[in-house]
Amino acid sequence: MAEEPWNDEPHDDGDAGFAPPEEDFGGADGGFDEPADGAGAGRAYDGGDEPADRPYRGGDRGGRARRGNGRGYVPGATGTPVRDALFDRVPPHDDDAEMAVLGGMLMSKDAIGEVSQMIEVTDFYQPKHQTIYEAIINLFSASQPVDAVLVANELLKSGELEKVGGTDYLHSLVASVPTAANATYYAEIVHQRAILRNVIAAGTKIAQLGYSAEGSQAEDVVNLAQAEVYEMSVGKVRQDYAAIGPVVHDALDQLDKLQQGLVNKGVPTGFRDIDDLTQGLQPGQMVVVAGRPAMGKSTLGIDFARAAALHHHMTTIVFSLEMSKVELAQRIISAETNIPLGALRRADEITPERWNTLNGFWSKLDDAPLFIDDSPNMSLMEIRAKCRRLKQTNDLKLVVIDYLQLMTSGKQVESRQQEVSEFSRALKLLAKELEVPVVALSQLNRGPEMRNDKKPQLSDLRESGSIEQDADVVFLVHRPDFYDKEDRPGEADIIMAKHRNGPTETFHLAFLGATSKFKDMPQDYNSGGQGV
Repeated sequence: MAEEPWNDEPHDDGDAGFAPPEEDFGGADGGFDEPADGAGAGRAYDGGDEPADRPYRGGDRGGRARRGNGRGYVPGATGTPVRDALFDRVPPHDDDAEMAVLGGMLMSKDAIGEVSQMIEVTDFYQPKHQTIYEAIINLFSASQPVDAVLVANELLKSGELEKVGGTDYLHSLVASVPTAANATYYAEIVHQRAILRNVIAAGTKIAQLGYSAEGSQAEDVVNLAQAEVYEMSVGKVRQDYAAIGPVVHDALDQLDKLQQGLVNKGVPTGFRDIDDLTQGLQPGQMVVVAGRPAMGKSTLGIDFARAAALHHHMTTIVFSLEMSKVELAQRIISAETNIPLGALRRADEITPERWNTLNGFWSKLDDAPLFIDDSPNMSLMEIRAKCRRLKQTNDLKLVVIDYLQLMTSGKQVESRQQEVSEFSRALKLLAKELEVPVVALSQLNRGPEMRNDKKPQLSDLRESGSIEQDADVVFLVHRPDFYDKEDRPGEADIIMAKHRNGPTETFHLAFLGATSKFKDMPQDYNSGGQGV
């Protein structure tokens, strides 16, 4: 198939339909059949009143393949639309704004820096504008001067100069704008048009999911649709492989900013030694807190949530599949006010002094970004949907789930072990997708009770070895006085049995059961329980 020439005429977002170069579609329903080679061959228009020879504006031009990656809409991308009407209009874009952005960047280095923070290469609709933008960014990133002549040389080296219209077109971009001062204004227009194209792409993909889902679980399809909408709404760019050089550069840059205190270290746990070692719970991590029943794993999970939401104002949600909202709230109140949990359940033990304390704590909660959900029989799909919504509306920073074995998939599975494995993997993927730490509480099997020292091990994780595999960090909660009241009473070992990005350690904390919380030991404490 002959290569289609560039369409250089600026055009608006009108209702004009379009038709790709002639291809035979077949099919009695007037649907689309994609070319088998997927190499950007055009589509034929098989519906409506538009002429079959109308130029196709978009798709694979001049050998430059365009692939959707979150923001950029690909007019020729694979995907069967629900109806021909979805494709009978030119996708939203503004050629004049794209030209003004590039013209401003060719005139001003400051404009390049500002624009590059606002838009991605795929925000440009015209493939030749993508090519020019990439050349500008490449020169700018290499600390080279940028103007029409130098960009022309860069494109000449890559063999793309003539494909974008030659040096005359580059000079026309500069001539199209009187000043570079408005480059960011035009960049915002370009970005907004890209978002609209992204909406179209997401809607088309969701429709395709629905039509092709026969035999699949409806819940799985809904989750994929939700993920598609979330990715579109946050403007997330789905990338493929990356060269090691830029990745290492980013890692060193992050380290430099960390040393200068320019970035947050992570979500604080509230415990001195744990935070010193981990630099806080990191975005994208799956953190497992495991223990035998009544050992304090829920208490530790709530402690993490309190530290993040109440003491550092980080949006946190606790999914409580075991305790009700009221029970959870009572534990938080007790831990924050030091009023014994038992007293909060007996009206005759709430003295006027305690009422004053409670009223003071209430005012502290007014704007605390802590959310609690105790919905019964909560499915994994519900948890994902609620987390995505909170990420969009409240900048979610931490998720706590109490506890893993009480989750339900809502579908038939071969075994409980397989189901828990699916939960584990899905929570890890959720942490990566939302870029937040997900703390999953988990039961241990009876392994510790079979040992003389009663200490838990990674192998004791109940019902699934994949929990150990998926987790980035595993904390095992052990209280010696649970088995022997004379063995270090009021103390707890938080055993970091796995730490993907660092060393493991055992942390010694005080367990204050009456007020439902763990607390740092004095700094001069040692594992023997004596000061040094």
